[in-house]
Amino acid sequence: MDHIVYVEASSKEMNKILNGEKTMILRGASGRKMPYGRVETGDVLYFMNNNGEGVVKARANVKSVFNSEMLAPEVSMALIEQNQKYLLLSKKQKERFGGKRYLVLIEIENPEEIKPMAIDKSDFSTMDDWLRVGKISSVLVAAN
Repeated sequence: MDHIVYVEASSKEMNKILNGEKTMILRGASGRKMPYGRVETGDVLYFMNNNGEGVVKARANVKSVFNSEMLAPEVSMALIEQNQKYLLLSKKQKERFGGKRYLVLIEIENPEEIKPMAIDKSDFSTMDDWLRVGKISSVLVAAN
């Protein structure tokens, strides 16, 4: 399964993934929303900056996935802190995800820069920061 993952442009998250500093992706919510339970070892993540560019620029393989049970806010924050050396979250990201009841920690491997590819998001009704696309080829904008 292929996934498109938006990363924070302002904290240079894409660069941290590509240079191997950041080896884990985090998502969290008060309920079990995407990507909770929908990412598996061996899936491929395609990364796109959240600055409106609309193109994927990198990819990595999913090495492992941890879907938490419901967490108390302090346990949620502790789990983030325990994994901060892999997550490299900005202060803003810690505030966003800290205390969420459900966390998904996704360890990645083999990150690589790819030729930028424009994505057609018209089939996705939500403006989530995670899109489960099946095959990446199904959402590429055809070159003229």
